[in-house]
Amino acid sequence: MDIVVLCKFVPDLVEDLEIDASTHLLDRNFLRLMPNELDDHALEEALLLKERHGGTVTVVTVDAGDVDEALYTAAAKGADRVVKIVGEGLDQGLSSQRLAALFAQAAGEWPHDLILTGTQAVDDLDGFAGALVAARLGMPYVGYVTKVASENGAVVARKEYPGGLNADIEIVGQAVLGIQSAEKPPRYVVTSKVMAAMKSVTIEEFEAGDAQADLELPITGMAVPQSAAHAEMIVGSVTEVAEKLAKLLRERGLVA
Repeated sequence: MDIVVLCKFVPDLVEDLEIDASTHLLDRNFLRLMPNELDDHALEEALLLKERHGGTVTVVTVDAGDVDEALYTAAAKGADRVVKIVGEGLDQGLSSQRLAALFAQAAGEWPHDLILTGTQAVDDLDGFAGALVAARLGMPYVGYVTKVASENGAVVARKEYPGGLNADIEIVGQAVLGIQSAEKPPRYVVTSKVMAAMKSVTIEEFEAGDAQADLELPITGMAVPQSAAHAEMIVGSVTEVAEKLAKLLRERGLVA
């Protein structure tokens, strides 16, 4: 089973994020980027499938931030091929639509039975990227997947629904899966293995072509949330609290 894993780099939320006063967008001059957590789960699920059924794992990401170290780490974990998409302006932030166009273009370069990616990212919670890649490649998409198995020539994806419900969906042929969580926590790899990968593994480069998004929804501005009024604490006995609460409700026209 040949699998392509799509990995996105996102802002490190531990850092203080700042808005550029001139552009009103996220200031990327000193922004620290890191691999999206759910994409790391997608890689783990791909490696588990490879260990069970054989095949190859190819990891693809966009050249934004310190991607080389993350790609060498993926190789140290067991990825067979690591690729970064290079080109002008890729480090300035990409919409889901533009990212999907690039990923679909790159993923088509390597044989694959499955394409795995995280269901969503911390900087873009709409979860569209995987579905948009699938649409561009003419492949079915299943999101919020928590387990992937191969049975009788078909792929069975366990999809999680709200309310604790799960469904096993059988897919015949190629597919794109959005991973919500891997069956096991993403594996840890020691630094010595990463260092060894740096000496033995070659990061392939894929030149970003003219793939354009079908529909662009640009972000025109951002702002830090403004502090609103603080909660008013009502103290006193039960009777006093009830009287004060009733008075507030009447003052605000919520009760007669």
